[in-house]
Amino acid sequence: MKTEILEQSYATYFNAKPEFVVRAPGRVNLIGEHTDYNDGFVLPMAIDRAVWIALTPRTDSTVRIRSLDLGVDSVFDLRSLTQGEGWIEYIKGVAYELQRDGYQLRGFDAVMTGDVPRGAGLSSSAAVELATARAFASVSGFEWNAARMARISQKAENEWVGVNCGIMDQMASAASREGYALFLDCRTLEYQHAPLPKNTAVVILDTSTRRGLVDSAYNERRSQCEEAARWFGTKALRDVSVDDLKKGDGLSEVVMKRARHIVTENARVLKAVEAMTSGNVKRLGELFNASHASLRDDFEVTNEALNQIVECAQDQSPCYGARMTGAGFGGCAVALVEGKNAHEFADVVSTAYKKKSGLDASIYVCKASAGAGVIEVFKTLGTGF
Repeated sequence: MKTEILEQSYATYFNAKPEFVVRAPGRVNLIGEHTDYNDGFVLPMAIDRAVWIALTPRTDSTVRIRSLDLGVDSVFDLRSLTQGEGWIEYIKGVAYELQRDGYQLRGFDAVMTGDVPRGAGLSSSAAVELATARAFASVSGFEWNAARMARISQKAENEWVGVNCGIMDQMASAASREGYALFLDCRTLEYQHAPLPKNTAVVILDTSTRRGLVDSAYNERRSQCEEAARWFGTKALRDVSVDDLKKGDGLSEVVMKRARHIVTENARVLKAVEAMTSGNVKRLGELFNASHASLRDDFEVTNEALNQIVECAQDQSPCYGARMTGAGFGGCAVALVEGKNAHEFADVVSTAYKKKSGLDASIYVCKASAGAGVIEVFKTLGTGF
């Protein structure tokens, strides 16, 4: 359906048929929160909500793109990129970093659409970045390397857009596999695919609250983690074990709590991969619950709405476990649920959360999707692609 809409829209704006349709997914992090900037482990999953771009290469260096969702057009030249404002900066930033990395880019005409909710912590920006990288690879004929494209996209967001994100979002969008979560070592960028337990569903629970305090709180938490790592004499809390925490008596209570979350969360990610590999869904759910308690009590990045929606989810018998996901202070939680009861679970949680909080939740029953890819090729280019 998305490709049909894109083809029709492309024909409307460019009076032609596109040569490629590419897509890149959003993501939800199953477990491993705030561990990424501590060189730790994360376990995200690409979701079946994505950004799609239909495009045709040009013979010059001009990029023309229409956002169907925003109803606006943008045009820029690859040879004279300048920073501005708005959604197009994510696309320009990827173009800039690709060229800085030595890639020879070709311009294109394109239309873009997506269904990753913006502002919900599901990485709509990473989906745009990786779809853009896939678009340039398609028309310019260079080989796709998921980890390299993720790094370039992260650099675009950090340095061009000015958002200090970690690598997890881009790696999940670039390198995920259908039916699997992505177990990622944020220090080495080594990854493997961990199978989701059979007959389960991942349900995203959007509290309808947004992360107003996240920038200052993020910087504070990061500074506290760095202080703890220095105390333990390590580069990052990734290198501190659960047993090592017993030696942290000299740390302030707050910094010790922050360190305890990171160290135990890294351990939970490793245990979660073991549980997924063995198909132990009950154990995986217990780890979700323990992660939320740690984020609430030790890292202190939940808010009332997140705690309420997680409690509503955990109260339901089809739910194996639930936790907040993302930076915190609002946004989404994620629940692991019996697959056959997932939609009924969503309805019950929505009603319970409304009664408890007075807020309407947006709830998405998700499947684990593949990473960025070309989904339609209408004409083969003679570029070696």
